[in-house]
Amino acid sequence: MTRIGNSDLDVLPLALGGNVFGWTADRDASFAVLDAFVDGGGDFIDTADSYSSWVPGNEGGESETIIGEWLASRKPSGVVVATKVSQHPLFSGLSADNVRTAAEASLRRLGVDEIDLYYAHFDDASVPLEETVAAFGRLVDDGLVRHIGVSNYSASRIREWIDIAQRVGAPLPVAIQPHYNLVHRNDVEETIIPIAEEFDLGLVPYYALASGFLTGKYRSTDAAGQSSPRAQGAAKYATAAGLRIIDTLEEIGAKHDASIAATALAWLRAQPTVVAPIASARTADQVPDLLAGARLELSTEEVRLLDRVSEWTPAQA
Repeated sequence: MTRIGNSDLDVLPLALGGNVFGWTADRDASFAVLDAFVDGGGDFIDTADSYSSWVPGNEGGESETIIGEWLASRKPSGVVVATKVSQHPLFSGLSADNVRTAAEASLRRLGVDEIDLYYAHFDDASVPLEETVAAFGRLVDDGLVRHIGVSNYSASRIREWIDIAQRVGAPLPVAIQPHYNLVHRNDVEETIIPIAEEFDLGLVPYYALASGFLTGKYRSTDAAGQSSPRAQGAAKYATAAGLRIIDTLEEIGAKHDASIAATALAWLRAQPTVVAPIASARTADQVPDLLAGARLELSTEEVRLLDRVSEWTPAQA
């Protein structure tokens, strides 16, 4: 088990991504995935109020609704649920009124009295940060939210959030959710991890498997004929450099009788301040592989080898 920052949230070091619920996984498939995840020892679910508003006919909130129905049906013990605010079509932005209204809507959809971890999904420069920080603080004070986090924020804005919170006595964030994986490293390692280390914040990276590329299933940059959004997203990484990473993951994984995906998740877990990578599954039979990534321990030399093969240095001017 791993603690999220300095919070009281202790979880298996893998978050199940809820972005597919109501999108590529219908209600029954989502229930099967959630059942398999919890049956396998998982206890951390990540979603957002905007999932999956991009699907024709959806309004947003579909993922939360499915998770809420599953929670009501299964009544699991000790499951931590994280959700986010700012991108729902009806609750866009981070004004104080919107944060409160959106949180109340998420609570209704999830069917819970309190959100375990509530993220500001994307920075909203149109609203004074002082207003947003205070709004999140009031949610904690009023018992609607246990802990807060920030997602897709720059290091400077995270520091500004913390400075404001410390000045006004508001709760500090405990988690950061950045885009981070073996093919997307530099910005997080250079700017986000240092601030996470300074303030004891836990990283919960999304796109942990790079839209499926780090499963090893997509080895061509030619996405022609690929209809799934996952394949389209993965294809761009299938360069010579990307395929060297896949080959190295496969070689290391074979020594542990582990898949490419599980090995990629294990590398991410080994990075400083990373608590629980987020990975999603469309079907229940994909879940055990993800759970294996929460338990696989790589040697120091194996982590260093993956560090080297995935290192990227900007071209010098």
